[in-house]
Amino acid sequence: MIIMLSMLAVFYAIVIVILYVTQQTSRPSFNEYAVGGRSYGPWYVAMSYVNSWWPGSTFIAFFGLAAGAGVFGLYGLAYSTLGVTFMYLMATRAWRWGKKFNLRTQPDLLGMRYDSGAVKRIASVIGVVSLFPWVVLGMQALGELFEIASGGAWSVTACLVIGLAVIVVRQFWTVKMGMRGLIMTDLFQGMVAYVVSALVCVVLLSGVAGSPISLGDLSRVGDAILRLPGDGGAYGPWYIFSLIFTGVVGSLCWPTSFQRIYTASGVRAVKAGTVRTILISGGFYTLLMLVGIAGTRVPEVLADPQHGWFTLLNQFGGTWLLGLAVVIVFAASMGHIDGAVQVCGLQIANDIVNSGKRKLSDHQLTTIAKGSMVVFMALAGVVAYLTFSMDRLQLLAQISYQGIVQLGVPLFLGIFWRGGNKYGATAGMVAGFVVAGALTLVFPDDIRVLGSITGGIIGFAVNLLVFLAVSALTGQSEDERKRVAELFEAAKRRAPATRAGVTAATPQVA
Repeated sequence: MIIMLSMLAVFYAIVIVILYVTQQTSRPSFNEYAVGGRSYGPWYVAMSYVNSWWPGSTFIAFFGLAAGAGVFGLYGLAYSTLGVTFMYLMATRAWRWGKKFNLRTQPDLLGMRYDSGAVKRIASVIGVVSLFPWVVLGMQALGELFEIASGGAWSVTACLVIGLAVIVVRQFWTVKMGMRGLIMTDLFQGMVAYVVSALVCVVLLSGVAGSPISLGDLSRVGDAILRLPGDGGAYGPWYIFSLIFTGVVGSLCWPTSFQRIYTASGVRAVKAGTVRTILISGGFYTLLMLVGIAGTRVPEVLADPQHGWFTLLNQFGGTWLLGLAVVIVFAASMGHIDGAVQVCGLQIANDIVNSGKRKLSDHQLTTIAKGSMVVFMALAGVVAYLTFSMDRLQLLAQISYQGIVQLGVPLFLGIFWRGGNKYGATAGMVAGFVVAGALTLVFPDDIRVLGSITGGIIGFAVNLLVFLAVSALTGQSEDERKRVAELFEAAKRRAPATRAGVTAATPQVA
């Protein structure tokens, strides 16, 4: 117990030192607070994106999926890689609009594109509501980590309280520094969570030094491990498609992922960052899933797939490697929670409270963002404590994923198509989110009578139809067509890259 807790303490101390050393001596502007002054290079962008995408539950839930259901776990590789590819395709227009109009958030872009404060606020509410369950689950994961680190000596309640206390201290710096605090620590946390874990997976699969698994185990797994849902069994043919489709669309609908575009110093930094993201994310996740599939040959892992990551490293190296496994998951969990809390506080201040009729100063925006982060984190902590033993809390996460993709229709069509208007965007998002939420409540996993399609896909289809129909019925005025044409022309003109410490001057509020 002492060894594992000491390893966690050392890692935590390094994170705090990085934050302390890199903090600004002067009060940052809201632009610096929101997007780090648009000054970061490709490696920072890449590691920040990976941290915002793969939470600590990847080593628990997704690893458990591979260790329990085999190649099914690899579906995450398909949608994460395709999602980053979309980020590459969107980079030019999204970053140049962000630079020209001083956009700080994803809803900021939607509000600007459709010239509507209502579109911006609805998109922001959907994003904040959808992120909340993930913060709750992340805090609960921290409680489980301290239960493992204590060797079961601490009660579940004590572990959860300690986990909450640790993240509260870390959030002090997130509240104080904003995006800069996330970017500077994401590089270190990402190296531990994804690069070090990938190296551990390589060693495990090599079969050296008494590793409980090896690459050879992959050729000896049972037939059931090599089948996807829909290839026989209870699931229908649309299940895998639904999961990958919502994953691809959702990868850029999550506010935490999209905002990474705005932190970059230029379009080249975004595009180079996406290439690095694919290499880091694809390599790490592939290796982790192969370890999980090979782990099906280990009886202890097969008996408890969710804790298979910890079981394998404990069998391989005892307390020291078990401690490393805990630190890796801790690094991923902390990075994900930090990003979610920061973005939610930012959107509440910038997109919900701020408006064209009630424009706030930089100081007011920063104060509201900080206060919103504190309240958001406190609510998540209370919910995490009250629901720690609930069996179906994952239903909230499923609903949130089916809901967040509803931002995809106005976002993707708005960036790549000059048609559509604010009425279609508003009606489509509301209709899609309501339909997806209602269907997912009734059918939390899939809709068997419709070939195992998920509620999010139906909601997305409703969203698209409503968007196109309402936009066609209401049309675009001549002034609106001219405004949109100017937007697309502006995206063709190269904007100068932003140097560290240089910020845009005038905030734009739709």
